[in-house]
Amino acid sequence: MTATNTAPAAGVRAPLTLIGIGALAMAAVEALNPEYDLVSETLSRYVHGTAGRLLPVALLAVGAASAVLVVRLGARTRRAGRAAIVVWTAGILVAALFPADPPGHWSRPSLSELVHGNAAFLAFAALPTAAVLLRRTLAARQRQALRTALNALTMASATLTAALAVFLVDVMDGGPSLGFGDTPTLVGLVERLVLAADLGWVALALAAAGTRNEQGRDRHA
Repeated sequence: MTATNTAPAAGVRAPLTLIGIGALAMAAVEALNPEYDLVSETLSRYVHGTAGRLLPVALLAVGAASAVLVVRLGARTRRAGRAAIVVWTAGILVAALFPADPPGHWSRPSLSELVHGNAAFLAFAALPTAAVLLRRTLAARQRQALRTALNALTMASATLTAALAVFLVDVMDGGPSLGFGDTPTLVGLVERLVLAADLGWVALALAAAGTRNEQGRDRHA
């Protein structure tokens, strides 16, 4: 009985650990590169800074955890929602394999930058889509605190992603103009907020999917 009860917890713990590794790696790259402006520079540019290899490691860890979520959701989950998670996962993994350009290359992107940027944009667009489509499924039979957190992160991801799209269009359309004071653009800050909301949602979704699967096993026991 002990082995049966602890197996689901262990299964959730591994992908949650991957999310934690990804978040810590991103934080480490941020801390090791104080010369970069976190408000106006996207995190992707840090791949060219100190310990820049931690960034693709972080994205690969998040992508692997997201792939586990796809499997955990199961065939009974709404197909469009699962497809959106697949797009998010693929986008994150492709962005990890193709590094962004160094800072200051908004108007002259390389092929790697184009692949990275488009993959990341698809991933950012897909996550809030999945969050909206899967909200009811994941929240069903969960504790009130988890339902509230899932709803809050769903709203945050959707709102912040829309803001990020506006800032990205601005910086790619002849140069940034939506800045504040001496800061030319807020795209870096908004991107970090999107990442925080998205990683938080994936972590909660993994916990909810694990609980949902455990309940399903209990009913069939």
